[in-house]
Amino acid sequence: MILPLHKTGMALLPLTGPRGDKMKRMSKTYHCAVMAVGAVALFASSNASAQNNESFSQNTVKIGILTDMSGIFADLAGSGSVAAAQMAIDDFKEQSKPTFKIELISTDHLNKADIGASRAREWYDVQHVDMITDVINSGVALAVAKVAQDKNKLVMVTGAGTTRLHNEDCNRNTIHYGWDTRTFANGHVRAQAEQGRRSWYLVAVDYALGRSLEQDATEAIKANGGTVVGTVKHPISASDFSSFMLQAQSSGAQVIGLANAGSDLVNAVKAGNEYGITKQQQLSALVASIIDVHAMGLNVTQGMVIVEDFYWNLDDRTRAWSRRFFSSQKKMPNFVHAATYSSVLTYLKAVQVAGTDAPADVVKQMKKVTINDVFTSNGKIRADNKMVHDVYVMEVKKPGESKVPWDYYHVRRTLPGSEASQPLSASKCSMVKQPA
Repeated sequence: MILPLHKTGMALLPLTGPRGDKMKRMSKTYHCAVMAVGAVALFASSNASAQNNESFSQNTVKIGILTDMSGIFADLAGSGSVAAAQMAIDDFKEQSKPTFKIELISTDHLNKADIGASRAREWYDVQHVDMITDVINSGVALAVAKVAQDKNKLVMVTGAGTTRLHNEDCNRNTIHYGWDTRTFANGHVRAQAEQGRRSWYLVAVDYALGRSLEQDATEAIKANGGTVVGTVKHPISASDFSSFMLQAQSSGAQVIGLANAGSDLVNAVKAGNEYGITKQQQLSALVASIIDVHAMGLNVTQGMVIVEDFYWNLDDRTRAWSRRFFSSQKKMPNFVHAATYSSVLTYLKAVQVAGTDAPADVVKQMKKVTINDVFTSNGKIRADNKMVHDVYVMEVKKPGESKVPWDYYHVRRTLPGSEASQPLSASKCSMVKQPA
């Protein structure tokens, strides 16, 4: 409180007459000076606060789940990815007590690259989204990655597997965080080669995912001394797999590799069983998940080799997290859900340490750390922006071997990420400096 001069500890002064008028003028000048000093201090404090907050756009870190909510990948990602992302936000708030706000939004890209790119552009420009994740469907992910680069925003892909995301189409704003076609294909081919099966016929979906799987599987098959005797392509969301599977059967190949996912994969396996293919040939689902096994049942899938980079029943940590997920989703999580959880948690931790949501600073911070959570142990983001982590080669149990609901796998092998992933020496990414 500022006291007028006549109420200070000094002698009382008359406030009337010429001397009093002079004192009034002095008092007024004093008040103005003090108010000016106070205003400067208040401005400085407000400006410092603004500077502290301006590192976070809109004083909020905003995350978007761009996924398939209604199509063939809805069970593989969809609402499960939204739930996993919210779990990550809740866990981060509880553990790290952030000072910034966190907001989560989601939408359906309908498995169309143009719609996905349009949604991403609108999110970045209008809704101030800082990071987009999931982005299942390789064609959509490639389109969104270009938007992220153009807008200098961040996308962390957990749902799409095409290796183009960290090879020829890599960019500084795109982290290929989850699974990829090369690691999954390598796991499958090595498992089959160990059983003496080296001749393959590929049934591939005709878009970016199928093309990447076909290419990566073919390279792995040749590297393991095998041959690809033929390939047939089918459209996404094919209504009938009879002709495709009959062509595969007539090839006489030891292994029929299914280079597709979601309901396409389920329908292909069902058609294969209907025509008795599994009695003489081995089906290898290159991108299968526990959701697919659950949909088809153990009677149909028993003995199949499955490669995933997450299994809910792996250890106490994965079981505890997965049961939390199950309580809201009524299904166990798969590798897309777990990777989405991990990507959001890793991102938020990096934002807090960096003190900003600026993409370059956040990526730099994420590359400094080793990622250890429910999805991965000792995960690292490399120079090509690929997050390298272990994958598991598993065999589907027989019905009598399953002890509890969703207990579907025998874990046969762990493939270290450094072994399963493409070596940097073979990278086509412009961010990777190759030796002269």
